Amino acid sequence: MTTESRSFPRQHARSQRFTLGAPRSLTVAPDGSRIVFLRSRSGTDRSQMLWVLDVTEDGKSAERLLADPAALLGAGGERLSARERARRERARESAAGIVGYAGDAALTTAVYALSGRLWTTDLRSGASRALAVPGPVIDPRPSPDGTRIAYVSEGALRLVAADGSGDRALAAPEEAQVTYGLAEFVAAEEMDRTRGFWWSPDSARLLVARVDESPVRRWWIADPAHPDREPASVAYPRAGTANADVRLFLYDLEGGRTEVEWDRARYPYLARVHWTAAGAPLLLVQSRDQRAVLYLGVDEESGATRMVHADEDPDWVELRGGSPAWTPDGKLVRITDEGGARVLAVGDRLLTGGTLQVRSVLDVGADDVLISASAGAEAADREIGEIHVHRVSPLGVERVSEGPGVHSAVRGGPLTVLSTATTDAYGTTYRVLRDGEEIARLASYAETPALTPRPVLTTGGAREIPCAVLLPSWYREEEGPLPVLMDPYGGPHGQRVVAARNPHLTSQWFAEQGFAVVVADGRGTPGPSPAWEKAVNRRLTLSLDDQVDALHGLADRFPLDLTRVAIRGWSFGGYLAAMAVLRRPDVFHAAVSGAPVTDLRLYDTHYQERYLGDPATEPEVYAHNSLVTDEGLSEAREPHRPLMLIHGLVDDNVVVAHGLRLSSALLAAGRPHEFLPLSGVTHMTPQEEVAENLLLFQVDFLRRSLGLSARED
Repeated sequence: MTTESRSFPRQHARSQRFTLGAPRSLTVAPDGSRIVFLRSRSGTDRSQMLWVLDVTEDGKSAERLLADPAALLGAGGERLSARERARRERARESAAGIVGYAGDAALTTAVYALSGRLWTTDLRSGASRALAVPGPVIDPRPSPDGTRIAYVSEGALRLVAADGSGDRALAAPEEAQVTYGLAEFVAAEEMDRTRGFWWSPDSARLLVARVDESPVRRWWIADPAHPDREPASVAYPRAGTANADVRLFLYDLEGGRTEVEWDRARYPYLARVHWTAAGAPLLLVQSRDQRAVLYLGVDEESGATRMVHADEDPDWVELRGGSPAWTPDGKLVRITDEGGARVLAVGDRLLTGGTLQVRSVLDVGADDVLISASAGAEAADREIGEIHVHRVSPLGVERVSEGPGVHSAVRGGPLTVLSTATTDAYGTTYRVLRDGEEIARLASYAETPALTPRPVLTTGGAREIPCAVLLPSWYREEEGPLPVLMDPYGGPHGQRVVAARNPHLTSQWFAEQGFAVVVADGRGTPGPSPAWEKAVNRRLTLSLDDQVDALHGLADRFPLDLTRVAIRGWSFGGYLAAMAVLRRPDVFHAAVSGAPVTDLRLYDTHYQERYLGDPATEPEVYAHNSLVTDEGLSEAREPHRPLMLIHGLVDDNVVVAHGLRLSSALLAAGRPHEFLPLSGVTHMTPQEEVAENLLLFQVDFLRRSLGLSARED
């Protein structure tokens, strides 16, 4: 083992997977005069700070630090409320300091919560100050004209003038389990809707979500390592049970309110809210079975809604980022599955086809729409793992990003910030473009990893499953085949095979320990067509079939020892790893299963019912796909293979009951296994010392299980 590979686990943990120090949360002023973003001071500093890149009319630019949490808070340090910690868990936010901000329409002022207090920063002068308002403050947002700030505190939506005067509650909860202005659990966890209130373009009204969690069953999350602490009560809507009751109200600034009316019984999920000067407020509401959605325009005076469009799908209607929206001239922008492809529609026209798989809408301009897309099923070149930025207009489709890699963009006025990650360089570059010409770059302070990933992007098996194969840097052909480590996520929304270097760092580290590492994105993961993603409908176990198919399809091209095959994964990947050694011990000889979903009836409504239906009407589907049911266990085969279960004890997403139930079932069945409980750890990958040692423990377990000795250099 090289010195670099030995030091990688510590570096990986301290840098939070090499994300610290990189620019994030970019916003571009509509006049192109400034770009605001967050970035920590170094690649190991967790505290995010507020920065601006000023851009002059002649294209000159300069960065300024606007707000440093250490300077603002002084010796007191940062303290987070329980509600803010829960919000960050839903957002998978592990950094500290200023982790989010919002600006007015002209991007002259930024507001943010820091240590539960409300802060404002003038983006021109750089002056920052705290406003004396009730806390703890969550999700503050200025009105478009910058004169007022709305924020949530203790479940109430409050208003305060930008100078700190006149603070008052606009919408106060009537009961303890009611909140105004916050997203409910499934919206934040599964729908990618983290907000609960929206300003009108003229700053005269707000749309406010009212969430009543009283119908939702309570779970108790306790950390046995701290018996002196009271368990946390969590309103967790597991599959087949009641969701929170979500309603939407139009508020004027004096507190007058009008309810927004739609068929909430048929379409209970409030999935998207979009409100710009281009048209009336726009809602996307979804049926409980997720096979139907309505695009609704809202009358701002009466709260009545009118149907703008409806979509249906026999599997499910996928929710995508940036959709729906209005064009400036009032046309509906949406992403939809049509003709076997995921396409962009503007008004009545489909503007893309089967050569692209549209992933999200990045920006809607007067004459075009900026989208993120990968190669579709009809593309001549699959471009394995590549994601590009395209400009779409009635005249056609133009690729904005160049070269292999993973690209995205943020646009405002004449400026576009194009982010690019490739397999040839570490991290992500942020290029500032004006009229297609680079005028500046945002600096990144992210750490340079101690090893270099060498992924070979290819396809494996009869289905041409996208794969990344990573061999040790020291490997020579005469050494013969290597033990194999499958390293998938393998489930919906979790693409691992990407044309970028950093996502493969951990896989390369495992390769340096003496493994041929294979990452395979089978059916169900983001792929070339809706059919690829929806093939797992009622059949999540197909994910395992594709891991086997990919492994065997690669064996004749890479040095894979099929007599020594292990698999590791976290969350869905943990489910997949445990299922692999239980149901296919003829292929897999050891597994590390982190935070696995084992009893699928215990996972949340919006996710689980999308793929498996209602457990009350389709119990056999849940029984077959779960690992701990009688039917699920009946699928387990001989011989018994080594299995390490890892679970955070305070995980409120995939609760530790999943791991414990599988452990109990294995014990009852006489199947040896190991269980590693992580005190104080949630569903997010643990950080610092725990994360570092967790990698080392996994390698030790895999070596022992496969009969391997430690490699010495």
